Amino acid sequence: MTTEELDVYIRKIPDFPKKGVLFYDVTSILVEPRAFSGCLDVMCALYQGRSLDAVAAVEARGFLFAAPFAIRMGIPLILIRKKGKLPGKTLSKIYQLEYGQGEIEIHREDIPQGKQILLMDDLIATGGTLKAAWELITTAGGLVPEIFGVIGLPFFHYDQVLAPVPVRTLITYQSE
Repeated sequence: MTTEELDVYIRKIPDFPKKGVLFYDVTSILVEPRAFSGCLDVMCALYQGRSLDAVAAVEARGFLFAAPFAIRMGIPLILIRKKGKLPGKTLSKIYQLEYGQGEIEIHREDIPQGKQILLMDDLIATGGTLKAAWELITTAGGLVPEIFGVIGLPFFHYDQVLAPVPVRTLITYQSE
């Protein structure tokens, strides 16, 4: 699936969640089997032959892309969830949101020590949640060779927030 083909499936919703914001809706990919399958095909082709030991995904839409990717690649899926959603021994990280704070957690025992874990989400904007997730993984002993998102919004400068980890997306939008 080409960038142009993928772009057709992504709804652009003006003034959501607030006036002046153009929202890129990844859920419109999920309701179209051809687009969803095409995304997964490209994702798997990008990482085929790479030495990945697991994929970690951020709640909740990140799970929707990472789960079938993990199955196709034959690697474990590690869930990164909001605080209080995981029952085992967890590590947590507080991070800044536009208006307040968020907190995410991982199961400590799910992180393979010294192993390569691809970090994935559906959309990368400011990079704050992914930075917190990356820090959780590395604190637990995993290595993050790259961060992947279906959609990237580089005008929010996520590359600076997530440096030095490389970031790859299937499609980027250059302005709001």
